Amino acid sequence: MTLVTGKTVLITGASRGIGEAAARLFAAEGANVVLTARSKGAIDAIAEDIGDSALAIACDVSRYDEVEAAINKAVDHFGALDVLIGNAGVIEPVALLSESDPEAWGHAIDINLKGVYYGMRAAMPIMQKAGGGTIITISSGAAHNALEGWSHYCASKAGAAMLTKAAHVEGAEHGLRIMGLSPGTVATQMQREIKASGVNVVSSLNWEDHVPPEWPARTLLWMCSKEADQHLGQELALRDEGLRKAVGLL
Repeated sequence: MTLVTGKTVLITGASRGIGEAAARLFAAEGANVVLTARSKGAIDAIAEDIGDSALAIACDVSRYDEVEAAINKAVDHFGALDVLIGNAGVIEPVALLSESDPEAWGHAIDINLKGVYYGMRAAMPIMQKAGGGTIITISSGAAHNALEGWSHYCASKAGAAMLTKAAHVEGAEHGLRIMGLSPGTVATQMQREIKASGVNVVSSLNWEDHVPPEWPARTLLWMCSKEADQHLGQELALRDEGLRKAVGLL
């Protein structure tokens, strides 16, 4: 038995990177995992590989009706929703603010910020009725530091970080455990897109400078334990050696 055995965990943006790594780890630890993403073929393949404890649901987090439907399907299928990991996010299109496309800029906000809100809005009533649950938002150092070409990403991540704090303020008294995780730079497709853009200092990093997606996945699992309760309402940074030691990464 592990701390997540029999628990139901829904992960947005689960088709690759941190989302896929988390889905595989939570399933290996005995959880039921619900993978959501726009890429139905990718999450179907991952769910099939995991087995009966996985359910794949196509979902565009920028659309509330799809997020609500995915969460309701998860509850109908597995009987509960214990953990929500708001991981879906985009970095493209990287562009200077003065040259950015307003529609594309706004769509990034729809995914990175409104997508987090939509997940919380759909999940919180269910968790509150059940007497508890855990919600974790994948944040970024960009939430706190402006970077050239990333106005959409920085603004949306900053909004999501504050949204997570607001959710904690409102949800804690109902037994909800709500936190954020800033994983640093992770060896995922997003970093390939950043590298290709050639914009700001992050694009100059080498592949070996990034941590593997399994590191934030293991941290997310740890954040579901009582050991992380001292951090409720906070944003944890994986760059922190103390956190890495607590998780067992050092």
